[in-house]
Amino acid sequence: MEGVHFLVAFVLLASASTFVSASDPSPLQDFCVATNDENGIDGGMFFVFFKKIFVNGKFCKDPTLATPEDFFLSGFNNPRDPLNQVGSVVTLANDEQIPGLNTLGISIARIDYSALGGQHPPHIHSRATEILVVLEGTLRVGFVTSSPDNRLFTKELNPGDVFVFPAGLIHFQENIGSSCAVALAAFNSQNPGDIAISDAVFGSDPPIDPDVLAKAFRMDKNVVHQMQLRS
Repeated sequence: MEGVHFLVAFVLLASASTFVSASDPSPLQDFCVATNDENGIDGGMFFVFFKKIFVNGKFCKDPTLATPEDFFLSGFNNPRDPLNQVGSVVTLANDEQIPGLNTLGISIARIDYSALGGQHPPHIHSRATEILVVLEGTLRVGFVTSSPDNRLFTKELNPGDVFVFPAGLIHFQENIGSSCAVALAAFNSQNPGDIAISDAVFGSDPPIDPDVLAKAFRMDKNVVHQMQLRS
């Protein structure tokens, strides 16, 4: 019985350590194909104590039931229409689209930008560093360092150019060319998170007190209120 108590305590301690990890935990098996079906989970000894277990929010499919399709996605070369308010559209490939990617600590996205000003507005990936490669068009990109410096690093990118955005820093991309642009972005997390600064600040639910935002952004409170209504 003492051995069982020790094992349970050890598992709980190991689970707790993942909450303070600075990056996705390293896998301890070849793969963990994501599934929402708890009847298809791997039935190892661990499940003697925990009948329902999530790994990064997903159940693990029994590895004997995995297929090549679990590690495959097609159509990533197909363009998408970026004619929206910001002029860009993101096509993400994570464990939702590729179940076999679960626990491997990576994901990728295709970004299509409209001509002359299409942008991926200032945003943050709270859990990942991003590396971007331009496939078509010309982008102006940049990131801003943390306080107290708030230093801007910016660069003009052409096809074949690569740029890195460190984890947790505000960054952006803008198409400065006369034609549509395309880039691929890779992340060292299967779920990098995407916090759009303007949407988070002015579009929160419930809204942030306009007095707070007016003071923070040195703006008239009526302007803040209008921006909240538009978000």
